[in-house]
Parts: sequence; C-alpha cells; structure tokens
Amino acid sequence: MGRKSDAGERLLAAGAELFGRRAYSSVGVAEICAAAGVPKGSFYYFFHSKQDLALSIVDTHWARQREQWVDILGQPGTAADRIRELFVATAQVQRDALADAGVVAGCLFGNLALELSSTEPGVRARLEEIFDSQVQMIEDALGEGSHDLATSVVAQLEGLVLMAKLRQDPSQVDAYWAPIARMLTSS
Repeated sequence: MGRKSDAGERLLAAGAELFGRRAYSSVGVAEICAAAGVPKGSFYYFFHSKQDLALSIVDTHWARQREQWVDILGQPGTAADRIRELFVATAQVQRDALADAGVVAGCLFGNLALELSSTEPGVRARLEEIFDSQVQMIEDALGEGSHDLATSVVAQLEGLVLMAKLRQDPSQVDAYWAPIARMLTSS
C-alpha cells in the first residue's frame, strides 16, 4: 500500500502562515512551496492556482473560527456577555499571534478583503458569505430585528482588529468595548 502524502496540508499551512504575515500579492507559489517543503510542480496537483489555495485557507480558517463563535455564542448569559466573549477571544488570537510571530496579524478575512475585493471576485464572494454568516450569528444571539445592530457589531470587531494590526497592539480590541456595550444595551 502506498504512503499518503501530507503535501496538501503542508501547502495550506505554509500559505496560511505567509498570507497571515504578508500581503497576498507579495507571496508567490514558489515561496509557498519552499516553506511547505513541497516541489513547485506538486502545488498544481492540489490547487489550480494561488487563488484556489487562498480560498481553501479561508474555508479552513472559517471552519475553526465558526466553531469558536458557535461555542461562545452558545454559552449562557446575556447576548452582550456572549458578544463580549467574542471580543475577548479575538483579542487573545491577536496576542497569540504577537507572541508566536512577533506581529499582530489582524484578521485573515479583513486583510484579504482589503487587498483582493476589487481584483479577485471569487475570494470577494466567499469573504462576503463569511461576513454575512458572522452577522447572522450575532443577529441570532441578539434576537429578531437586530440585523443592523449585528452588522455594526461585526464591523466594530473587524475595525478594532484592524486598529490592533495598525498599532501592533492587541489591547486595541479590548480598549473600545465600552461604547459597543452601550450600543448593545441601548438597543
């Protein structure tokens, strides 16, 4: 029986690592292959293009993040308490990135949306689906008729992660919780 290759998983991991630290456009297939320890010709066995790899990375990342969101939003407590826990968990992801890689990476989805939304329609469409899913999850936690508020919460979270990346300071996600809490309790 032949040995099963883990090259596809290594390419996913290397691509995620590189896209997490640098702009998508600055990372080439050859660099991804070198980081994964996979011959460049093998890349195209697993992925049709760099965009195909990016979509696979996005889907893998969303599966993990969605599981975390489901767990947090399924906890007991008020909607505001559960949403606060999302912010706490998000700040921790940024702290972990800073500790592990020496850089606040920001949000993979936000980073790719900023860079690719006008040039890669397939990536833009998938990211839009993910952000819509996030809004729906928050809306479900807040209750019927809260779509605009849920959209605002997701935008606030994404914006704070962007500020954390810009300032290389994960505490930015925590620093502005009070206005969001007021927004949630006044609705």
